[in-house]
Amino acid sequence: MAKPAILTVDDDPAVSRAVARDLRKQYAQDYRIIRADSGQEALDALKELKLRGEQVAVLLADYRMPNMTGLQFLEAAMDLFPRARRVLLTAYADTDAAIQAINVVDLDHYLLKPWHPPEEKLYPVMDAMLEAWKAAPDRPVADVKIVGHRWSAPSYAVRDFLARNMVSYRWYTTDDAEGQRLLTAAGLTEADVPLVVTPEGKTMVAPTEAELAVQVGLTTTPASDFYDLVVVGGGPAGLGAAVYGASEGLRTVLLEERATGGQAGQSSRIENYLGFPDGVSGAQLTDRARRQAVKFGAELLTACRVTRLAVEGSARVLHFEDGTTIAAHSVILATGVSYRRLTAPGLEQFHGRGVYYGSASTEAPSCSDQDVYIVGGANSAGQAAMFFSRYARRVHLVIRAPNLDASMSRYLIEQIASVPAIEVHPCTEIIGADGDEHLERLTLRSVDGSGERTVDSSWLFIFIGAEPRTDWLDGVVQRDARGFVLTGPDVEGGADHAALGRDPYHLECSVPGVFAAGDVRADSVKRVASAVGEGAMAVSLVHRYLVEGQ
Repeated sequence: MAKPAILTVDDDPAVSRAVARDLRKQYAQDYRIIRADSGQEALDALKELKLRGEQVAVLLADYRMPNMTGLQFLEAAMDLFPRARRVLLTAYADTDAAIQAINVVDLDHYLLKPWHPPEEKLYPVMDAMLEAWKAAPDRPVADVKIVGHRWSAPSYAVRDFLARNMVSYRWYTTDDAEGQRLLTAAGLTEADVPLVVTPEGKTMVAPTEAELAVQVGLTTTPASDFYDLVVVGGGPAGLGAAVYGASEGLRTVLLEERATGGQAGQSSRIENYLGFPDGVSGAQLTDRARRQAVKFGAELLTACRVTRLAVEGSARVLHFEDGTTIAAHSVILATGVSYRRLTAPGLEQFHGRGVYYGSASTEAPSCSDQDVYIVGGANSAGQAAMFFSRYARRVHLVIRAPNLDASMSRYLIEQIASVPAIEVHPCTEIIGADGDEHLERLTLRSVDGSGERTVDSSWLFIFIGAEPRTDWLDGVVQRDARGFVLTGPDVEGGADHAALGRDPYHLECSVPGVFAAGDVRADSVKRVASAVGEGAMAVSLVHRYLVEGQ
């Protein structure tokens, strides 16, 4: 972090230089001395410091300045740095006005011109001001800062993207004093949120994920235009493939549309993964796998949306949304699945404003002492119920089945049964949602159509179904009726493979050199361990494909 700043402003350049000279002589070792020749110039400097998350210890302003007096400047500066100590530099004739200003801008001290010798008249005052500031300083903020509305879907999307990519950030609502100060520093209003401020002080209003990724330091463009292996998707299968591919010497790049980890990365606790007897969060597992892949030399690209796969001779070419392409000898499809949308009336309009798909762990602290509803009966829903039970007054798990036995692991069923704050609602579905600015009420009924009721809740988390979202492979790679990728013996025809004198390998698609691993593959086992295993197995088949000829 930069040194805390001492800012001095005077419209007389000679006086301004003299004050700054004396301050540097005494305090330059521990403080950065900033000089301005007008109130507006000083305010602009403070706004830049605020956006960069830096500290300001003391403000020293001349009383008589044109356009903006020292008092007007200090009053405006209070909105940006309320903890900075404020000193007015004034002539003897203006002492009465300076005394009156103590009540106007909460002035800490005033200094008479001339202040020489500084050892007697300037430094003792500054020492006292700095000691007082050290007792309650502005805290430096090196994180990304976000200002937004509590129930704003775009604000939630920004927070969720950063959280899932493990980018540290500070969240301020437009009602927070610090949020207001950041908006002021950026020259914006509450209508302009979400505002994102990088540690370097760059501001973005409602950025896209691609814009946000670039500014927070995530890699979004490949270093080369041709690779041995391109892995599409950064869930457990994709990360497993990237680790094994790079560790075995393949030039490997992983492409992820949103954030590595996939659905598993959103899991609050995975307790049945080999080697973690005390469990591990999806975020922790993802972070370790990501660091492991990078250690072996894999490139990991974020905010890369692939729109098409093409076969051009022995190359497999992937087309991006922005019109660019990347090519490789081989491709592993590991795009996983997405949660299916509930179509009940009212739900779509509250997406990001009370209705969330996946765990949305960033919202957990806001659920304190409130009722939370979770839809789904698989492990992901059970893990979310356990997680939110630490915050919410009560967690309601809504399932269409008569019980959890057929869809959830036994250890999770037993854990849920042991938590009094979790209530399971069997044979129940959600048929509607209502509210004004955000979700406020849900309508539930029994699956047989009876027992309809309305409940108050601002929180609904949905974990149902599995959609592979493989439309971009249409006409190139064979899929089943639900969109899952066919591999190995399930591939029909196989004329392209017949030309190579062989059948498709176990995880190979209808296009030679293109493989599928994890949840996107038809009839795969929907578990983290099996996805990682398939990612590793796919790499061994890639080697076989490259060695035996394309």
